[in-house]
Amino acid sequence: MGARVRCGTTGDRGPGRHTAQPPCRRVARSRRGVAHRSPDRKPDDRGARCCQDRAVHRRDLLRWQFDLVWSLLDYHLQRLTAADFRWEPAATCWTLRLDAGGSWVPDWEDHEPDPIPVPTIGWIIWHVGWWWSVTIDHTRGRPPRRRTEIAWPGDGEAVEWLHGLRAEWSAAMEALTDADLDRIAPFPWQNDPQRTVAHMAAWVNAELMKNAAEIGQLRLVRAAQA
Repeated sequence: MGARVRCGTTGDRGPGRHTAQPPCRRVARSRRGVAHRSPDRKPDDRGARCCQDRAVHRRDLLRWQFDLVWSLLDYHLQRLTAADFRWEPAATCWTLRLDAGGSWVPDWEDHEPDPIPVPTIGWIIWHVGWWWSVTIDHTRGRPPRRRTEIAWPGDGEAVEWLHGLRAEWSAAMEALTDADLDRIAPFPWQNDPQRTVAHMAAWVNAELMKNAAEIGQLRLVRAAQA
């Protein structure tokens, strides 16, 4: 049985190393602090001021989230092999195909088919390049390009293509002011008054996260089957 420590006595850690304080003294000390506090004294607001000083700007928070999402996507982009891009995971599949002129053309239908085709990694990267390029066009005030104008650069250039879009989007985000973030978003909701440019930036993060998960899952499944 261990040694018992009485109020005001030294415990079993050696002289002067641990002295138990009587509960009665702790309570009395606490009550004295309350009794002597001036009734006119205002609550300490240092914590509130500290939180205000650390408040994160909307743009900075969106940028932080974007950098996090990009790091997850880039993890898989840097590990793709040439055979990954157009590996078809199912019989019903959307991919990129060479036309008679030697250009890559993505499979597409204006209405979502049933069953929904499983896209290849290459098709997903083209899709990211399409919606991201159009978003940047809107953010920069340029005439938005049509889907058919967004060309797939090929397996060897696909990753660098996305890196370039990332740099362009980061620069566009950095230039946004509070007034810019409050403007009605021109895309992808087509000037819905309930959606602002801040919503558009948040949508980019969410859409990119979804596509990152799709690319990562396809890469892992193919690697497991190899």
